Amino acid sequence: MNFSKKDKGLMAGLFELFWVFFKIGSFTLGGGFAMIPLMEKEIVDSKKWLGKEDFLDILSLSQAMPGIFAANMASSIGYRLRGSIGAVIAVIGNILMPILMILALAVFFRYFRDNPLVESIFKGIRPCVVALIAAPVFTMAKNAGISWRNCWIPIVAALLIWLLDISPILIIIVAGLGGFAYGRWKEKREGKL
Repeated sequence: MNFSKKDKGLMAGLFELFWVFFKIGSFTLGGGFAMIPLMEKEIVDSKKWLGKEDFLDILSLSQAMPGIFAANMASSIGYRLRGSIGAVIAVIGNILMPILMILALAVFFRYFRDNPLVESIFKGIRPCVVALIAAPVFTMAKNAGISWRNCWIPIVAALLIWLLDISPILIIIVAGLGGFAYGRWKEKREGKL
């Protein structure tokens, strides 16, 4: 079977896309949010397939979409880079190793679930997962323009959700209305209205 140069280039690009997402899926512990720094490092910094703003846009969109966050990120990035086939290849690459690992764990879990060494390993992994999730939060906050002057807003929102058990949906609506009102007030003050 003879392939044209264009076909060979497409297959090489799809394999590279698969490989990048396979590595990300294979070496990330802690779920989708822990994958963000690896995805950003590979896709934005190393490969330069996307700019930081494009990556943040896809990140926001993926959070709003129903379903598995990591698969949403992979499909959105794959689609942006290679269309529908890129979306499928990126998702397969991203979920293949975790699925295989879960199957292997399910088969052998009953043999080692009460092992103190395994319990210790999982307790040791927990702080690393927290750090992997916290790192992109600070990067996204910096890229979104959150500074020391306005960092109180997400802190208050988190405390309201955590301490007073207020619905995150209500917090988002109130924050959106507050941001709109502040923007209108600022424009009026600067004489733009």
